[in-house]
Amino acid sequence: MSTVILLSNLMAILLQSLCVRLGVATGRDLAQACRDYFPQKVSLILWILCEIAIAACDLAELLGSAIALQLLFGIPLLWGVGITALDVLMLLFLQGKGFPYVEALIITLIITVAICFSAEIFLAQPNLREVLQGYLPNTEIIRNPEMLYIAIGILGATVMPHNLYLHSSIVQTRDWEPTSKKRWEAIKFGTINSTLALSFALFINSAILILAAATFHFSGYSEVAEIQDAYRLLSPLLGVSAASTIFGLALLASGQSSTLTATLAGQIVMEGFLQFRLKPWVRRLATRLLAVIPALITIIFFGERSTGQLLIFSQVILSLQLPFAVIPLIMFTSNRRLMGEFVNPTWLKVLAGAVATIIVSLNAWLLLQTLSSLLLI
Repeated sequence: MSTVILLSNLMAILLQSLCVRLGVATGRDLAQACRDYFPQKVSLILWILCEIAIAACDLAELLGSAIALQLLFGIPLLWGVGITALDVLMLLFLQGKGFPYVEALIITLIITVAICFSAEIFLAQPNLREVLQGYLPNTEIIRNPEMLYIAIGILGATVMPHNLYLHSSIVQTRDWEPTSKKRWEAIKFGTINSTLALSFALFINSAILILAAATFHFSGYSEVAEIQDAYRLLSPLLGVSAASTIFGLALLASGQSSTLTATLAGQIVMEGFLQFRLKPWVRRLATRLLAVIPALITIIFFGERSTGQLLIFSQVILSLQLPFAVIPLIMFTSNRRLMGEFVNPTWLKVLAGAVATIIVSLNAWLLLQTLSSLLLI
């Protein structure tokens, strides 16, 4: 799975660079560009699909935060789901002070996650050679339906379609003069910033996988699949009482950081596609309700142990929505009439086309395997 994480991050770096190029060159974000250049019905469908992706992302972060509250403070999962809905108050407070404050909070949360997992990796002391071997390609991922399902979830969780809309908008908040030279500089530094951020994400995602392999797989607990089990076993297996607490803090910080980005993306998507802006608290409440309902249904009717499966499923939904954001992004940035001198060069068109083909092919293969399994039942 380390290979999947690496490839997913490389894809995300490429796609985020196209977002920077689109935002700087046209002064439009991806949602606005879709509204301008696609028929109204097509734009409406793309908006609905993106809203589904945002709700799926919010569902994952809601469950992650609620599980973290349960593990750290013993708060029942049902109560935790309700408590996490109150994060809207924090976001509204920061938005009133300006985007730099929101950005600073997100960075702080991500750094917290990185520090926590760095500490866990230090305690686990994984074998470096085996870690590096994990990044080598493995065809079993394609042949094994269960591994493919998880791989698709990793892809969706890494690239996240709504982040493409968000990043193409955020880049326009930077101060740069509207001259050709300054725009090229903005594209350059914007791409560097996004690459550094995604490299940080690569470290965190890899650390999670390495920690699981070093702690559970080689200790005879290879069947550990639930977050609650991982939390319970970390301290005794690593021999450090604080290990489980550190893991819980990382989970909580991760959930909150992703929640903030999903909320910001939701506002940009709605305004870009529909030219309609809700009050921030209304928008946040609506998105969170779409996530709360399936979370509560799952916990009440299927039990707390089913939350892990719901988490993975929500990330698979993100991956299935990816082509509907990636393909328009590549179309726009490869259009010379729209982009002018900032149009994608030939090598970038080929590379972006290959990424889109891989994403579409993996999703199609997963759907085909799922359909075949259903027909055999």
